[in-house]
Amino acid sequence: MCGIAGYWQTTEMLGKSHLEKMAEALAHRGPDHQGIYHSSNAGLAHRRLSIIDLSDDANQPFYSQDGRYVMVYNGEVYNFKELAAQFHITPKTGSDSEIVLELFAKRGIEFAKLLNGMFAIAIYDLHEQRLFLFRDRAGIKPLFYYYANNILVFASELKALQKALPGDWLQKNTHAYGAFLHFGFIPAPQTVYHNIFKLEPGHMILLDKNGLKLQPWWSVESKIEVRRFTNEKELLQRLDVAVNSAVKSRLISDVPVGTFLSGGVDSSLVSAVAARHFNGKIKTFTIGFEHVKHNETEHAAKVARHIGSDHREFFVTEAEARELLPQIITQYDEPFADTSAIPTMLVSKMARQEVTVTLSGDGGDELFMGYGSHVWAKRLASNRYKMMAPFMRSALQLGNSRHRRAAGMFGKHTNSMSHIFSQEQYLFSENEVNALLVGENGFHPELKSFSDSFTPQEKQALFDFHYYLPDDLLTKVDRASMRYALETRVPLLDYRIVELAFNMHPSLRLNGKNGKYLLKKLLYRYVPQHLFDRPKQGFSVPLHQWMTGSLKGWFDAHLDESVIVRHGIVRPEVVAHLRKRFEKKSNAFLYNRLWAVAALHAWLEESGAK
Repeated sequence: MCGIAGYWQTTEMLGKSHLEKMAEALAHRGPDHQGIYHSSNAGLAHRRLSIIDLSDDANQPFYSQDGRYVMVYNGEVYNFKELAAQFHITPKTGSDSEIVLELFAKRGIEFAKLLNGMFAIAIYDLHEQRLFLFRDRAGIKPLFYYYANNILVFASELKALQKALPGDWLQKNTHAYGAFLHFGFIPAPQTVYHNIFKLEPGHMILLDKNGLKLQPWWSVESKIEVRRFTNEKELLQRLDVAVNSAVKSRLISDVPVGTFLSGGVDSSLVSAVAARHFNGKIKTFTIGFEHVKHNETEHAAKVARHIGSDHREFFVTEAEARELLPQIITQYDEPFADTSAIPTMLVSKMARQEVTVTLSGDGGDELFMGYGSHVWAKRLASNRYKMMAPFMRSALQLGNSRHRRAAGMFGKHTNSMSHIFSQEQYLFSENEVNALLVGENGFHPELKSFSDSFTPQEKQALFDFHYYLPDDLLTKVDRASMRYALETRVPLLDYRIVELAFNMHPSLRLNGKNGKYLLKKLLYRYVPQHLFDRPKQGFSVPLHQWMTGSLKGWFDAHLDESVIVRHGIVRPEVVAHLRKRFEKKSNAFLYNRLWAVAALHAWLEESGAK
């Protein structure tokens, strides 16, 4: 696990000093070594966190055995030994980096399809002066790039680009603010800056004197059969084999390994399977909250006792959350509203005291339809709900906070994937965003379209896989864990599991209201079912209580009318009305909308945007 950065240019404008600045900005991602390659045409920088082959021989930049290619690489490829044997590569080190580069030298851009892992890779061809960038299938590892006037600059985090690029090159992308208020994050390929983009998952860039070529090298849609698999018994066995293979391969490490254990389905499955394959007692880590409603440590402890792990608990206080808030703004580099970043940072900090690698359960909900949004997508597509929508909206508006929140589902864009997502997340609908934004900042979500051969719930799951997973959940975990130089691996996003899940008949993922149907069946092979007979909670924080308690000062400061007016992004009268509504108990669900507005203005204040 590492941080990478670099540039390609036709005119010499950037040099070694810029690479050093970018590497310094990424030092938290790789405290063990810094390496740099530079020429007038290209430069590469690397910060290393040593995981496999701890010797200096595995430091990067890495050169191919024939001397033609030089590479910097962030991530892990778990099948590197099998690939070395298959393609007759005789390594000089024990590092997966060497195999990755030698495989590229043998197979060219097709090599990426052979890799099973998480990665952001930059390879420079010294002979042809070409630069190649690759990002893994699910977007586990980040990669940002600036491109204009025949100059490309890339890095693992935006903060590194901010260090290298002249200030007048960094112009705010005001069109991204609407997307943030709707989603709680800025979806790829956009970022909060013009001319800086996120390389989308499963995509690559080829850059040479002929210009930039951006193209996908993998997509989940291309792997989905027309007829979905329906044999439950056979699929359960295939899933069992795939999960065991994925988890076992992700335990390979020359440094200590543990797992995050929340007590939910996904992390419990990963931890239980890891405990079976780990040599000794695997360490598990969980986070809890002082507010009892949001405390799942008891459930996690029961799972830990069953699987026999060496278990650790840590409790979050409001004081610790308050201390972390400004750090979230700087760590994520652009507006980011997912407050579960707070406990993710704290559990990462705790885990790093004992291990260097953790496994997490991320991906289970997106692959196996574990969210309420998947139920709503199926429900709202029915003719009965379409006919009843206006009446249900009116009736629900008269109820309590939970009912009023549900009323938002029956809006103008009821069948839109982004509408369902935004309302499930308590965020602004498309109409609400446009009522909130000032002037010409009109917003309409620009999303991928999916074939009508997919059911509504399948489309919602694809939306999650393409947007929510990489741009929120995986972003959250990557920045939070790498802040403390902790590598987090996600076995459920092994591409074999991804392709298997999306080829299952929808009823094997969402059975009635029972999401993650087959994944739960698999879990109960390893952990007793009665430990999970409770409502789904998720990895959330007691945000409403914090906003009306000890965090109220921070919250009020960033929603102050003077701050709102100074930046001129949203209408102060709309924010004031929203705050007044929030004060009523029946409108408590509005807390996430207000949080998003406060988070946006905290970022604007921190970044100096006017």
